Amino acid sequence: MEVRERKVYEALEALGIPFVKHEHPPVATVAEAVVHWQGVEGAHCKNLFVRNKPGKRHYLIIAEHRRPVDLLALSRKLGDSRLTFASDERLRRWLGLHPGEVSPFGLLADENHEVIVVLDASLRAAGKVNFHPNVNTATLTLAFGDLEKFLAWRKNRVLYVDL
Repeated sequence: MEVRERKVYEALEALGIPFVKHEHPPVATVAEAVVHWQGVEGAHCKNLFVRNKPGKRHYLIIAEHRRPVDLLALSRKLGDSRLTFASDERLRRWLGLHPGEVSPFGLLADENHEVIVVLDASLRAAGKVNFHPNVNTATLTLAFGDLEKFLAWRKNRVLYVDL
């Protein structure tokens, strides 16, 4: 087990957050992951790591996997300059992850709590949500309220936005 995955389990255990682990072959995209979701309850989320045009602010966008995310419209809602996908280098620097592994658990690597989390407000209605544990060979199911508990513990700014 990789260190970054182990740190996820340690954090969830320390916070008293229960989860169900679903192992599967490596998947790099939502399209690849869909075939492994049969029988896995809850909202399956996509996680987009973006930056503003000057590259001074970074955002982790979390939305239900079928929900379209218009980065131009979102930048207007956030009152920020144009948003664009962050490079692989920025992903490693800010979240300690590689493409295909992006998840809110990457915030464990954001020691200065600089990444802004943008949660699609419609996820509030989801009883359970699913994310990779910082590796793309497993998916964790946890209660949405426990995701909020994890995010509050990380102390990153969280914005609820209608996407």
